[in-house]
Amino acid sequence: MPVQIQPTPNPNAHKYTAAGLHFAGPLNASTAEEAAAHPLAARLFALEDVYNVFLVQDFVTVNKVAEAAWEEVDGRVVPIIEDYLEAG
Repeated sequence: MPVQIQPTPNPNAHKYTAAGLHFAGPLNASTAEEAAAHPLAARLFALEDVYNVFLVQDFVTVNKVAEAAWEEVDGRVVPIIEDYLEAG
């Protein structure tokens, strides 16, 4: 199943879901140090224009800076999630 992208009430946040995506516990990372606690969060947080990554249950929420276009951010986030899922 491909990665699904859903808008949220926050125009600068998208929710990503996919079959097989599951996290043992929540992680809300607003710094690189916090994101380092999980390999997926670390890769997503390292992206230009991303300032927060939230991993919980079976989805990921990514916050971007207002100036960034979602088409570009989604185009970088989705392959990272796909790689994470393929790596198991």
